[in-house]
Amino acid sequence: HVQLVESGGGSVQAGGSLRLSCTASGYTYSGSLNCMGWFRRAPGKEREGVAVIATGGGSTYYADSVKSRFTISQDNAKNTLYLQMNSLKPEDTAMYYCAADRPGCRGTWKSDLPRYGYWSQGTQVTVS
Repeated sequence: HVQLVESGGGSVQAGGSLRLSCTASGYTYSGSLNCMGWFRRAPGKEREGVAVIATGGGSTYYADSVKSRFTISQDNAKNTLYLQMNSLKPEDTAMYYCAADRPGCRGTWKSDLPRYGYWSQGTQVTVS
């Protein structure tokens, strides 16, 4: 049974940085979580994709709104996914979720949420 546990959320001023972490347990080998990444849900809005990484090959994909500001990465030795968020804006305020096990990262990775097999509980990021 795969579990995803997040950490690193909080409050920061505009222009600041935060790093989110998502540690996975209960899976057999590096790459077996297929496409893994970060989503967020702002107040009054639907959950949207932020960034994903192909855990086997390392390819990354980003939403246009976060390109050049956010970086997704993984540390296979620690079974951990990261999201480094720089130059944060008030519009980045949201609940952030880690998701895993979409069969591939290409195509509609930002929107087809049901294809991700596992989700974390979420962590709040507030930018003021």
